[in-house]
Amino acid sequence: MPKMKTNRGAAKRFKVKKNLIKRGAAFKSHILTKKSPQRKANLNAPHYVDETNVKQVKKLLCMA
Repeated sequence: MPKMKTNRGAAKRFKVKKNLIKRGAAFKSHILTKKSPQRKANLNAPHYVDETNVKQVKKLLCMA
């Protein structure tokens, strides 16, 4: 049986913190002039993978 390999794209996008999986937010890389400061601050706040997707992400990270 070959070794399981981590999906490298997923490894760059997700970080495991205790029992949560941290993820980045979309819409914060460009065209920031029309976005309000409050909206940009919310995009910088930590975001976590929804509980319905945790199993799929753990499988990509070889944690399942």
